Amino acid sequence: MDEIVPADPALYRLKSGAPPSLLGVRCRGCGGVFFPPQHYGCESCGAPAETLETVEMAGRGTLHSFATVHLHQGKGIEAPFTVGVIVLDDGPAVRAILTGSSEGEFAAGDTMVATTEVQGRDDQGRETVELRFRKADEREAGGRR
Repeated sequence: MDEIVPADPALYRLKSGAPPSLLGVRCRGCGGVFFPPQHYGCESCGAPAETLETVEMAGRGTLHSFATVHLHQGKGIEAPFTVGVIVLDDGPAVRAILTGSSEGEFAAGDTMVATTEVQGRDDQGRETVELRFRKADEREAGGRR
């Protein structure tokens, strides 16, 4: 089996048989949690970078809003695709590409989980995957929408 690696290892960690976990930062001063990680200082209280620590977050949250892009001229993704804002159970809100189509599939309040999608291969020939979110199945939603 080919080795699979994250397209951006600073943002998420792959776990065998489990959804990817997101790598963010937490301020030891105020407790604020942020994603994507940055190391300039706390976004909430302004504390210096030394107060920030890396934190691993479960890739699970609630879909806040979403929009489908029908025309796109960039590289790497073909329209139509759907972008959503997911409020993670661990605190921060993230924008991400959603797997699936928005034609009746998504609704604000849906439980979403992190997943990956094959992007291509790196210089060493390893398969690279990008972070995405998908609607949780009934088992993963655990009574939530």
